Amino acid sequence: MSEESGVLIIGAGIAGALVAAQLSGAGISVTLIDAGPRIERSHAIEQLARAVFRVPEAPYDDSPHAASPRSMQDTYLRQTGPEPFRSNYLRLVGGTTWNWLGTALRFLPADFELHRRYGVGADWPLGYSELSPWYDHAETEMGVSGHDDATDGRHAAHSYPMSGLAPTPSDLLLNSAVAPLGFNVRVSPQARNTRSYDGRPACCLSSSCIPICPIQAKYDGTVHVRKAEAFGARVLADSVAVHIDAGADGKILGCVVRRPDHSEIYLRAGHFVVAANAIEGPKLLLMSRNSQFPTGIANSSDAVGRYLMDHPVQLTRALARNPVWQRRGPQEVSAIHEMREGQHRGNHGAFITNVGNQGWNWSGPDLREVERSLAQTGLLGKALLDAVRDHADREMTLVALTEQLPDPANRITPDFDRLDAIGIPKPAVHFQFDDYTRDALAAARLLHQTLFRAIDATEIGHVPHAQGAGHIMGTTRMGSNPKTSVADALGKSHDHSNLWFAGSSLFPTSAAANPTLTIAALALRTAKAIKTEIQGQA
Repeated sequence: MSEESGVLIIGAGIAGALVAAQLSGAGISVTLIDAGPRIERSHAIEQLARAVFRVPEAPYDDSPHAASPRSMQDTYLRQTGPEPFRSNYLRLVGGTTWNWLGTALRFLPADFELHRRYGVGADWPLGYSELSPWYDHAETEMGVSGHDDATDGRHAAHSYPMSGLAPTPSDLLLNSAVAPLGFNVRVSPQARNTRSYDGRPACCLSSSCIPICPIQAKYDGTVHVRKAEAFGARVLADSVAVHIDAGADGKILGCVVRRPDHSEIYLRAGHFVVAANAIEGPKLLLMSRNSQFPTGIANSSDAVGRYLMDHPVQLTRALARNPVWQRRGPQEVSAIHEMREGQHRGNHGAFITNVGNQGWNWSGPDLREVERSLAQTGLLGKALLDAVRDHADREMTLVALTEQLPDPANRITPDFDRLDAIGIPKPAVHFQFDDYTRDALAAARLLHQTLFRAIDATEIGHVPHAQGAGHIMGTTRMGSNPKTSVADALGKSHDHSNLWFAGSSLFPTSAAANPTLTIAALALRTAKAIKTEIQGQA
């Protein structure tokens, strides 16, 4: 069976959904496919209520035909490097934005010029000024709430669509203590409604952004999936792309798609967009090898699957002297930005320190462990309950996202010896830290120690290993040189004239800020380029 459309988009997360909505809104025939299923929010909330462990993927079934890494027992990724890759993701319509936190920071101007300014990493083939209007567009499309300050390089002429959240008690406590040290705790811009916006309600402060927003006040990719469908796009869930075909001239001809029952369809299009995440996307390209392209599609540079990056996370916990009443509102509201930029980036990575609003839920021990520990001291009944409540009211966590340099040895490959339920190779991941990242983690621990001491906190403890941020970047990097990159500054493949990329796999470097707003801005820019090319050919 063969079907054809103007544009085939592989991956219905935020990048693919935004591209689909922009193109279908312009009257272009679009097919949007995703390996995973559609999710009913009410069903996911019920599943979360039954879950023993409230891990990020708890509300979502792990479909055998679209498996993904799991927090409790991961049988999907094969770890081959010295450092485990700790980030998870979801394979379903809407992608990992179902359980993302919602932070919507811009990259700084310096983030696009890391090598030029500091002699490390790489430079992007575009600068902040070129992406700035697309950041404006992305903030409007997603519905970003924020305070109009200069935390992320934005220009004064463009205001956020909505006013920002109020700081939490712990934000206020920390800010008053660390301001004399030269640090400021600022409310972060977030793709979260503070009023009714785009048909979605205001945030109800349920503290459930991860693993799911119960009312969709927080933006997720299904918003633009629905918009694309309203414009006429066809959306195929439970449709796993397994092979991309290219002709003798390098032009992409079609994509083989396998369904859960092992049946297959062949999708043709004039243009193709790989918008799967930075593990599943390059896996597909590397699987699509043949005699003409023995190293896979779009891989003349041997960069596909390489330069895998995350934001290794340093967690530090402590107890405030007095209650700060966390777990009311989003799990992170504010952050300290001063270490995102500066001369230290020539020696160690930038980092942003988020002020947690979820107690010790991530940095541990959780309240069940706290209760057991307190019970062992002889506390019982109301005395035990009061002690647990007091502990919970005073818990604080600092969360540093650290910059990681692109390293070609950090890579994903298809594991042809380990197949999933429908016969598709699972990913193998080789991952390691260099001194640039290790030193950033050490600098974050030192800063966290200083910040907590400034508020006279007790029981300060650093989680000994870096966690994953879920920010998977860099495996089909953009660049000006086709010998060292996969795509150009518009996301177009160097090797194939009708193949495009959307998502964080395009990032040449990681910076320290959450990547989602930059994903959205790049996707909107790429959609405009595809539309212009199609309309020019008409």
